Parts: sequence; C-alpha cells; structure tokens
Amino acid sequence: MWVANVDGWIEATLAFVRENRDWAFWIALVFAFGESLAFLSIAIPSTAILLGVGAFVASGELSLFPIWAGASIGAVIGSVASYAIGWHFGGPILSLWPFRNHPDAVEKGNAAFRRWGIWAVMIGHFFGPLRAVVFVMAGIARMSVPSFMVVNFIGCLAWAYVTPLFGEVAGHAIGWIWSLFTGA
Repeated sequence: MWVANVDGWIEATLAFVRENRDWAFWIALVFAFGESLAFLSIAIPSTAILLGVGAFVASGELSLFPIWAGASIGAVIGSVASYAIGWHFGGPILSLWPFRNHPDAVEKGNAAFRRWGIWAVMIGHFFGPLRAVVFVMAGIARMSVPSFMVVNFIGCLAWAYVTPLFGEVAGHAIGWIWSLFTGA
C-alpha cells in the first residue's frame, strides 16, 4: 500500500516538473535537500525523482545544468544541516525517531565509518541506507569540519550529477529500444 502511494507521489512530482520546467532548479534543490537531511531522507524518494527528471533531459524537455546545480546546492545544505545536528546533539540523538526505528541504518553508518573513515561521507551520498545517517554520524564522530566539508562538497556535486545522468542514460536507452520496435 505504501509503495503504491510513493509511486503515485513520484509520478505526480514528475508531472509537476514536466509542466513547470522553469522550476526545475528549485524542485531539484528541495528534493536533494530532503534526501540529504537526516529526518526527511527516509521519507522522500528524491533519488527516484532525480532519475525520472534525468529522463526528461534525455527527451530534451529539460537541461541537465539547472537540475545538477539545484540538486548540488540542496544536497550541500541538507548534509551540512545533518552534520550540524549530529555535532550539536551527539549520540543521544540516535535514540530519537527516526533513528530508533532504524537501528540497522545506524549500525550501517557506524560500520561505514569504521571501515572507510572520511570516505564514508562520499560513499554515503550514493547508498540510500547510509544517506539517512552518515552525515549525522560524521557530526557525532566530530569529524573535522574542513575534512567533512571538502569530502561532502565533492560527494554532493558527484551525486547531483550522476543521479539524473543515470536517468538520462536510461531515457536514451528506452528511446533507442522503442525505436527498434516501432521503427520511429
């Protein structure tokens, strides 16, 4: 039931983007912010939306640059806010919702830091289960601000580019397959 609601929400959001192309930058910014903010990232399917928007790039309906720019800025704001939350509140924040309801995600975040150190922040941008907690965990771990900012900034730029780009590539592939079967 929940999945059907999420699918409908994604479709409605993509229809809104298609009808309001001039808002693509702001829409990408808001969804990337939500995807990178610890408490919202669990509930917002931004990656699916950015992939769908990437398909609009493939069809020529949108340009990649405003989507990439908006998603980059939104991801930076959300991840830095999550880092600040972890830094300010420390370990006790993990006993609050949504963290207490997802101890597996918290453990994955801890395991990522033990295994990859600072690079867990970069990796966290690309793996949904880590994204919800990795930035908070960096703050809790008191990762140095300059180290976090550099790796996080690079991760935000890369994630915001690669995610819609995959949608664009998939859109081109679907178009190519469609043309094979229809001759169009």
